Amino acid sequence: MSRAFLLVLDSVGIGGAPDAAEFGDGATGDAGSNTLGHIAQACADGQAEEGRSGPLNLPNLDALGLGAALHLASGLSAPNLGATPIAAWGAATEVSQGKDTPSGHWELSGVPVPWNWHYFPETIPTFPEDLIAQLIARGDIPGILGNKHASGVPIIEELAEEHIRTGMPICYTSADSVFQIAAHEDHFGLERLLKLCEVAAELVHPMLVGRVIARPFVGTTGQWERTSNRRDYAIAPPEPTILDRVQAAGGKTIAVGKIGDIFAHRGIDELHKGKDDMALVDHTIRLLADAPDGAFVFANYVEFDSKYGHRRDVSGYARALEAFDARVPELLAAMQPDDLLIFTADHGNDPTWHGTDHTRERVPVLMAGLGHPRQLGLHGFADVGETIAAHLEIAPGKHGKSLI
Repeated sequence: MSRAFLLVLDSVGIGGAPDAAEFGDGATGDAGSNTLGHIAQACADGQAEEGRSGPLNLPNLDALGLGAALHLASGLSAPNLGATPIAAWGAATEVSQGKDTPSGHWELSGVPVPWNWHYFPETIPTFPEDLIAQLIARGDIPGILGNKHASGVPIIEELAEEHIRTGMPICYTSADSVFQIAAHEDHFGLERLLKLCEVAAELVHPMLVGRVIARPFVGTTGQWERTSNRRDYAIAPPEPTILDRVQAAGGKTIAVGKIGDIFAHRGIDELHKGKDDMALVDHTIRLLADAPDGAFVFANYVEFDSKYGHRRDVSGYARALEAFDARVPELLAAMQPDDLLIFTADHGNDPTWHGTDHTRERVPVLMAGLGHPRQLGLHGFADVGETIAAHLEIAPGKHGKSLI
């Protein structure tokens, strides 16, 4: 019996979103952003030499169609990404009005977001007074710090000492629809932080703020470090996703990484987390060997986005791509004859772009297990979920169509 594996390389966009100008700052927005293409060009130009050297080296993903998908999506022929594909490949375009993690993952699972997310203004303070008053009262905290748009590591460096001295958590947002709370695991307490985030989620989800994110950290002055105990509190999808549908049909659903948080832990039988993306790849390889017939495994590898995209670290992003590519042969070798293995992404996060936010891009869709090589063309995110449904012989959903 068939199994399906959907592997999301978080933020590995390939440019070319037709509505990119409507997202981001300035008159042209994200038009011209291209996460993979610009990384490949920077590597070829000798501008990504920290911890690596030379042209971007992704022979295994390129053989599956990565370079071909990049050219299809954006017209760019990137250096060292020109292999003739040996698998089925295409590029997907999002219709949801966001460039965030939940929107991308939900739509890949067959459910486009039917509303516009709420975003906090780029003002100081950024959060409404009544929202913060309720958070302080219900969360039993003396006040908050931050209250602005910020990146996670810099705001911790800026406010960690005051946070420890006052007991006030650090609250901030970004260009995404998020409310983030950072606190020291020892001085504030991890469980206390998680309970505070539960309160925040109850307050902001009715506003259509997509996620509350707990950002625990440890350390001392000059040596602050975020821990792996991050937790996302997301709004539940408005319709059954492919996870719900597989589960309802009697198949086992297995989440790897932060998939559980993204889907509000709905439609998931089993969850596996790890200290980094390589540990998550280890989980995926084991599940390729052990997952039962009819299973659906949904994995997210977040470090491309969280460690390198938002921090605009081109060399780091290139290193992470090359490290993942080196594991692709292990993934392919672990497949069973009737498996479908899909590599894709949820949005872009071009490390050469201005600002620190996601970028509105098309994403690659590379499918191993469909037989002879073929071009899947330009299609929608929701088509990925419908392809999985067709492969697992589940009834079609309301959105998208199978590429099989």
